[in-house]
Amino acid sequence: MARTAPYFQRSPQAVRALRAKTLLLPMPRASADELSLQVHIALDSMRRGKGCVNATQTLCQAMILVGLLAELGYGMATYEQMQRAEAIISAAFDRGRDAGVWSFSDGDFAHFALIVTTYDAQLQRAPMSAIAEASNRLDRFRAGESFEEIAGQKRQ
Repeated sequence: MARTAPYFQRSPQAVRALRAKTLLLPMPRASADELSLQVHIALDSMRRGKGCVNATQTLCQAMILVGLLAELGYGMATYEQMQRAEAIISAAFDRGRDAGVWSFSDGDFAHFALIVTTYDAQLQRAPMSAIAEASNRLDRFRAGESFEEIAGQKRQ
């Protein structure tokens, strides 16, 4: 009778160890590229004046993740850079809601291009555990927690 190859017989400890190792590794390249492509398409649509609420939301989430991942030690984002990005995205939401125009000016596009470039690098280099932590914090923010609450929980 044929026996299962030893590498297919995984104990619960081996499964946990494999899962723990996976959290230490960067995101698989195909997954990182897929997420990055969505953000690049959103950025390009805003640059061309063909954006929409979904493109703006995509860029807003990427902006927040950049800040959260930088706070966790992956990538560089200054407070001033993030404040300006927040003002740009807020103005884009206001313009879209009020006038139906979802776009970035050339200067706003250039600023967000830097954010998107940082996001690309973070997806390729940050371990899955950091990306999962930042995503969880983003979800908590979207559910109504303030950034102060989220940051306070991190420091404890």
